[in-house]
Amino acid sequence: MPEDSRGGQTARQREHVSATSGDVLEAQIKSLRQLFPEVFVEGKIDFEKLKVTLGGAAESGPGRFNFSWAGKDDAVSLLLTPSQGTLVPCKEQSVNFESTSNAFVEGDNLEVLKLLFKAYFGRVKLIYIDPPYNTGQDFVYPDNYTNPLKTYLQITGQVDAEGNLLSSNPETSGRYHSTWLSMMYPRLFLARQLLKENGLISVSIDDHEVHHLRILMNEIFGEENFVATCVWQKRYSRENRGIIGDVHEYLVFYARDIEVLARTRNLLPMDEESEAVYKNPNNDPRGRWRGIPMTAQGFRPNQMYKIVTPTGVTHEPPPGRCWSMIEPEFLKLKKAGRIWFGADGNGQPNVIRYLSEVEGLVPWTWWPHEEVGHTDEAKKEIYEILGKDEAFDTPKPVRLMKRVLEIGTKDDDNEIVLDFFAGSGTLAQAVLELNHQNGGNRKFLLVQLPEPTGSRDLATIADIGKKRIRTVIERLREDAGSKLDLAGVKAREDLGFKVFKLASPNIQQWSNDDERDLETYSQKLVLFNDP
Repeated sequence: MPEDSRGGQTARQREHVSATSGDVLEAQIKSLRQLFPEVFVEGKIDFEKLKVTLGGAAESGPGRFNFSWAGKDDAVSLLLTPSQGTLVPCKEQSVNFESTSNAFVEGDNLEVLKLLFKAYFGRVKLIYIDPPYNTGQDFVYPDNYTNPLKTYLQITGQVDAEGNLLSSNPETSGRYHSTWLSMMYPRLFLARQLLKENGLISVSIDDHEVHHLRILMNEIFGEENFVATCVWQKRYSRENRGIIGDVHEYLVFYARDIEVLARTRNLLPMDEESEAVYKNPNNDPRGRWRGIPMTAQGFRPNQMYKIVTPTGVTHEPPPGRCWSMIEPEFLKLKKAGRIWFGADGNGQPNVIRYLSEVEGLVPWTWWPHEEVGHTDEAKKEIYEILGKDEAFDTPKPVRLMKRVLEIGTKDDDNEIVLDFFAGSGTLAQAVLELNHQNGGNRKFLLVQLPEPTGSRDLATIADIGKKRIRTVIERLREDAGSKLDLAGVKAREDLGFKVFKLASPNIQQWSNDDERDLETYSQKLVLFNDP
């Protein structure tokens, strides 16, 4: 990006380029052409040929399942409308602009995602978003299907407009759920395109829209790529309001390709409580262990044999179950001393698993506040940075974000983490702290609309996020300066972030159709310094 896109023309500005972002529809058609070249006739898709090619996989007719809502076609139109914006660097608000690989973008997230489409297609490992929950409060910006950039500039006060374009979505609006779905659809669609093949997306949501979110994400990501819906216990005390107290929210996880993700899954580190179940009652020289019951549900004839204990007691599988392995495997483990029959030698067989063999814990869907924090903890974290007068209303706890990072990323893989509903910047804090703690190389990319807060010091939500990140960086620098650097971690640690702002491009539209294949300035945009 030029040093100052508002100044004189640089060599790149003199190029004849389009003033819009990449075309999402063009990219989708290109992918279809690669898969089914035979269905293209004179450059157009022959849908009858496509149906024949797909055979039984193609379904049509009024009886099939279909998810639609009022305004869905407009949402698709908005998705296919290229952005006319550009991203302008803001060095004075950045930290270590020239060397950092982290980035914070102020702008409408849909426009920014379009600008990042070509440069970051298939490069993002983990996406976490905490979108508006559709509780009837302010959340929806009236998307302009002909000029979305103009709408953004009006919202943020960069051009004159009559009235306040920030709108609410009350249940009395008549399109309560439809409006929310139309806002989410194009953003999630673009998010999927940015994920790596083994990428993962996590979406925070509550009961207002979790059911619609699941159906929407099934359509965009494919229901076969659903991973889990995790329940986060956001409160630790009862409230005497309502019929049944609200104590939880959800995190919905989908994979870009679940089969690829399964081959590279991450395990959570063992904690003291998990390790405590491993003991050594027989003074095994191989260390602490636990017994795993050697039964499985069901009936398999080759797993229904009799087992005789060292004391002569005979055991058969309990009713409705069988042994968890065939007899030759059992005898092999028994010979290796890996079968435990209890302290008296009479009990049902258990397979011995040593603590030294356990790589970690498989995450589960119940996330209690003791493990990942709660809303009070999240508020205290941001009060400490901003003070109560400037605090963000609905932050997530840093420990919750660290759990998502542990599931979706590894410490040493230079992985990109994206949050395009960044809010107060909790995910950035979690990335910086986890990297600092474990010597990791994760990079964050945050996008946040500069929505007004009414505050003089921190005028927008984007300002809140930037201040939080700067404060965390300053604290981590102080901590790093007080510690020895025996492994060279300090030299690798990225304690900085670049700030960019969405703006109208200072590029004249090139009208020669023969040169439209030239990459646009925004398509060449790279926010990260590749290793």
